[in-house]
Amino acid sequence: MTDPSISDQVERLCRRAEHVISRDELTDRLGEKRPLRVKLGLDPTAPAVTLGWAVPLRKLREFQDAGHTAVLIVGDFTARIGDPSGKNETRPQLTKEEVKAHATVVLDQFSDILSKDNLEVRYNSEWLEPMDLGDILKLTSHYTVAQMLERDDFAKRYAEQRPISIIEFMYPLAQAYDSVAVEADVELGGTDQLFNLLVGRQMQRAYGQREQICLTMPLLEGLDGVQKMSQSLNNYVAIREEPAEMFGKLMSIPDSLAVRYAQLAADMSDADAQELDAKVKRGGPEAGDAKRQVARACVSLYYGSDAAKEAEEAFDRQFKRHEAPAEVPEASIPPDAIDGDIVYLPRVLAELGLAESRSAARRLLGQRGVKVNGEIVTSEELPQANLTGALLQVGKRRFVRLLG
Repeated sequence: MTDPSISDQVERLCRRAEHVISRDELTDRLGEKRPLRVKLGLDPTAPAVTLGWAVPLRKLREFQDAGHTAVLIVGDFTARIGDPSGKNETRPQLTKEEVKAHATVVLDQFSDILSKDNLEVRYNSEWLEPMDLGDILKLTSHYTVAQMLERDDFAKRYAEQRPISIIEFMYPLAQAYDSVAVEADVELGGTDQLFNLLVGRQMQRAYGQREQICLTMPLLEGLDGVQKMSQSLNNYVAIREEPAEMFGKLMSIPDSLAVRYAQLAADMSDADAQELDAKVKRGGPEAGDAKRQVARACVSLYYGSDAAKEAEEAFDRQFKRHEAPAEVPEASIPPDAIDGDIVYLPRVLAELGLAESRSAARRLLGQRGVKVNGEIVTSEELPQANLTGALLQVGKRRFVRLLG
């Protein structure tokens, strides 16, 4: 008969997981009464840790809190290959310098979620870079092309006669060998990583180790409500966004995602998530209040309740009462935007970072997305006297006080 305490731990650790392969194996491994080695790999290909990325990280923290060892694999070698998961085309490879720069930044952010007490950080270049051709051939001998083509994204590209490079076949094998190198008991990942995690099981078996338990977490949709949260798609919320920015972004998610964000991003209880679900289904102001609760909970998770309260007040001041933020950055009008007494506004917007370019700035003006002292402006040229000391606003959340 299974120890009730073990059963309780299995339930907690598997909470909200998409796949667990398998619960019985996890139960047996926990029954050994030793700290498990729980692996999570990350390829540092972008500089910010998003709320989507935080989903498996928070699960890893749950394993740490239960007394297990978090083994964080920094894919400084595999990131140079590029994970093909869910991709329709071969990914561009990053340089060693690009990967190192991203790794430094994201590891610091991981400290906002993970405990340092039972954390082991490893770089997979440690065991992958020294491999010679013989080692690589041995690795590839344990998996077939037919098995690789069982993977959905590879199968689709093969059927459509799209290119699949041999190096992409190496990625799941290299990630799998990480599990061998660190002797993982459990590997975590998003649902799009299930194939790679299962290859890890087979590779461990081939190298004479016990197979790891695979536990995947759901992928969090981005702010667009359609595609998964991604920095490349600019539909993300970073865990180190300013509290007011985080709150405002979360208020923009579709009502239908409020419960999902409550569960995966805000780590709210099942009971609270059910209450939110009822509010969303009733719609109207109640659905808006549900998103407000989610935004408040997310900001509190990373910054505390006081910061969440201030962020909410800033949101209401700006979007309910249509007032400027309490603190507005100041900037001088760029000298090269001034011609006599006239200021060329697209250059101001571009040089102050309020628009990506002068052409983008002109589009914003044409779309009535620029205000001066609360009044919409569409003209590209304005008298300097009208802008000196003025409050310049682009969109809903970007403000600058022009000094002259």
